Amino acid sequence: MSNDRRTSILAELERKALWLATWTIHNANHLRPSDGLKVGGHQASSASLATIMTALYFAALRPEDRVAVKPHASPVFHAIQYLFGNQTREKLEAFRAFGGAQSYPSRTKDVDDVDLSTGSVGLGAAATVFASLTQDYLRAKGLGTERPEGRMIALVGDAELDEGNVFECLLEGWKHGLRNCWWIIDYNRQSLDAVVREGLYERISALFAGLGWDVVVLKYGRLLEDAFREPGGERLRDWIDRCPNQLFSALSFQGGAAWRKRLLDEIGDQGAVTKLIERRSDDELAALMTNLAGHDLPTLLDAFERIDHDRPVCFLAYTIKGHGLPLAGHKDNHAGLMTPAQMEAFRRASNVREGHEWDRFEGLSTPPEELEAFLKAVPFVARGRRRYAGAKLPAPERLEADIPAETSTQAAFGRLLDGLAKGQTALADRIVTTSPDVTVSTNLGPWVNRRGLFARESIKDLFREERIASAQKWEFGPKGQHLELGIAEMNLFLALGAMGLSHSLFGERLIPVGTLYDPFIARGLDALIYACYQDARFILAATPSGVTLAPEGGAHQSIATPLIGLAQDGLASFEPAYADELAAILAFAFDYVQRDGKSGVADWEREETGGSVYLRLSTRMLEQPQRAMTPELAGEIVDGAYWWREPGPNCEVVIAYQGAVAKEAIEAVGLIAGDRRDVGLLAVTSADRLMAGWTAAHRARERGVAHASSLVERLLGRLPRHCAIVTVIDGHPATLGWLGSVCGHRVRALGVEHFGQTGTIADLYRHFGIDAQGVVRAAEGLAPGRPIRHLTALG
Repeated sequence: MSNDRRTSILAELERKALWLATWTIHNANHLRPSDGLKVGGHQASSASLATIMTALYFAALRPEDRVAVKPHASPVFHAIQYLFGNQTREKLEAFRAFGGAQSYPSRTKDVDDVDLSTGSVGLGAAATVFASLTQDYLRAKGLGTERPEGRMIALVGDAELDEGNVFECLLEGWKHGLRNCWWIIDYNRQSLDAVVREGLYERISALFAGLGWDVVVLKYGRLLEDAFREPGGERLRDWIDRCPNQLFSALSFQGGAAWRKRLLDEIGDQGAVTKLIERRSDDELAALMTNLAGHDLPTLLDAFERIDHDRPVCFLAYTIKGHGLPLAGHKDNHAGLMTPAQMEAFRRASNVREGHEWDRFEGLSTPPEELEAFLKAVPFVARGRRRYAGAKLPAPERLEADIPAETSTQAAFGRLLDGLAKGQTALADRIVTTSPDVTVSTNLGPWVNRRGLFARESIKDLFREERIASAQKWEFGPKGQHLELGIAEMNLFLALGAMGLSHSLFGERLIPVGTLYDPFIARGLDALIYACYQDARFILAATPSGVTLAPEGGAHQSIATPLIGLAQDGLASFEPAYADELAAILAFAFDYVQRDGKSGVADWEREETGGSVYLRLSTRMLEQPQRAMTPELAGEIVDGAYWWREPGPNCEVVIAYQGAVAKEAIEAVGLIAGDRRDVGLLAVTSADRLMAGWTAAHRARERGVAHASSLVERLLGRLPRHCAIVTVIDGHPATLGWLGSVCGHRVRALGVEHFGQTGTIADLYRHFGIDAQGVVRAAEGLAPGRPIRHLTALG
């Protein structure tokens, strides 16, 4: 096929994609006029990117490439997938409705071929950086080499560059020698509310160039380039180059007559340039002045095809938001919608017959059979669906490590990983750890010493070369299994998200394990939610946690993180108190992160489909129990709770604890036992899993499975109705406060509700009422009887 013929077909497909995208949005708003927020921003943004996406999907992309589509361009993405046959008419008709195509491209919710979900601006773009680094990691290990290297491509709005995580990821990419990454910036000079600042393109270009990217500025299309070669053309170019963004946008909206008046007023007395303007009709002049490179197919195709290297590339593509639609250029067009009259005019201009709006090739001059043949031959889809699975790795039934008689869960975590590092197993070889500059202080040091730090090229540890004593062996190389990040938690979760999709994106499974300080989960929460939304699979160890980190003060103490673990979909949250509990949970986690919903092992959906795992750990040293870890005990630990002390038949009070306050809970039971009957001690290892099992049992019974029950119902169902429950956690009390709802018991939930401060653990536990005396005091108030003799009066 000749280039001219290919360009002609691509131009028709571009027009068709724009029509389908625009009609999809119009249809959605027309059918649901009272549903609240309109999706007008999709009309303008889809039009802005229609040409770029046509050039990419129908020509430039290969099956190994991965794309993060700008969120508001989802309708044109869905339209392109509809033309490929990967999207259905039913879902397009239900755009933004229940079961329909998603407002923003989603790996987990859409049926078409979404590589990377987008929505929270800036995250999809940053994900491409870490996807590229993940590809490099796999390649360095000799994995996935049967396929060509792919380019990780982001379609980015210029206003997205206001997001701080964008700059964090760019710097991290520079540190790790980023390759095979394209960012195509839709430089339409409009944000949601306004027009962007003058000169932004210069700052963008300088930023990317300074971090090692090639910058390709795509400003003018062929019509303008040809006009610039006419007599007077240089004067026209100079005027456009100096034209303020707001004025250019306003004139684009107003059309040919407005362009003519402004140009003649300002440069029309130059002779040649006047003739250049006057020889064109209003429509021709409007088409000329809005012929920016981002809307010019040959210019885009040539720019993409010229890249013959693996250096990262930033394409700065000038566009007009809403190009080709009546709302093009208007500063309010993000919330704008075409009127029915405008849509009717657009339908006629697109040669679409009424009643044939959804026909794939309606209004196109190329014969349908030729279009079908062209689409089937497009390289991007030539190999079919581009989702992989990745072989599952054997997970250990139990983990062994040399655990001291007194230790913390953070230290035990390091020892358990070190034990894995010693072994030569398929699982250990696929574990990749990462941390935002807190590798040593989160006890990953032993793992790194054995497995090394990752870099594509070897870097010696000069301290060791110079014979300077150090506990750490910081040698970088392709065999390393630890990715050291700068101190930016957003990057941590973006990296975990990308590596946690390696099985799907690249066909090779990794088991990412990330560590950070628990209070700083909130710094990267948006990226953590994003990773879970994509169904990425990883293990997160957050430590130290709570006010237990007493000497550090309130800035490094966490309160709300247990609630994040409880609420976040796709993330199973645990807070063990002891090393043997952690060992059982970690063994489970290595299997859980690989589940795909096909094993038939579970009683509730999330248990069946698997997900990621969050371990809330502590630096508090606790005396370790000497006990046999039976399969039954391990099962209850993994499912969320077990009886540390069985309650008697006339139990008056139960103490339920989670995490590092185990010592205080045990002490409180000893103080209460002489004055309250049959006291029980419930060790909660996962409020999240405990609640998930409970709500799943409720749903099952509501569906008619009468025998369905959950672990928490079996544990608490044996208690007398008069029994009271005191819950205690070094975190927000609501984490365990729901336990009373299971069987109708009275509950007093103890925990931390306010910022901490500096002090000893004893000081802070006493201050917040989560020390043994605080637990005893709560028990006496909740389960009245004779005074508890060991209760100390408040000072």
